[in-house]
Amino acid sequence: MAWVIFGTDTVTAEVASTPAARERGLMDRSSVPDGTGMLFVFPRTEERSFWMKDTHVALDIAFFGDSNQVISIRQMDPLDESLTESGGPTSLALEVRQGWFAQQGIEVGVVAEIVFGPGLSIS
Repeated sequence: MAWVIFGTDTVTAEVASTPAARERGLMDRSSVPDGTGMLFVFPRTEERSFWMKDTHVALDIAFFGDSNQVISIRQMDPLDESLTESGGPTSLALEVRQGWFAQQGIEVGVVAEIVFGPGLSIS
């Protein structure tokens, strides 16, 4: 687990830090409750793209650059297999329920504090 903290708002996130976990993501979920999500952690910083194959919940994804600053926020629709691009190099991406970032006033440029639980291994 990880906690992604935006001032007074915190997302409790499952961590996808292996190729298999990143590939599976939030597939086959029926909901993503407010205040929860999935943090994708990659071993290298580079341009990233995501899709919504077998993902039934509308999501927002925030991509993070240096110092955990949000470099882009994109909306992704259920089952859409077109690619959603990061818009810049990133090694971290956070998926939450669609609309959550806007409702919390979280925008591009905001810096998050990210606290990882014990035992994280990135591959």
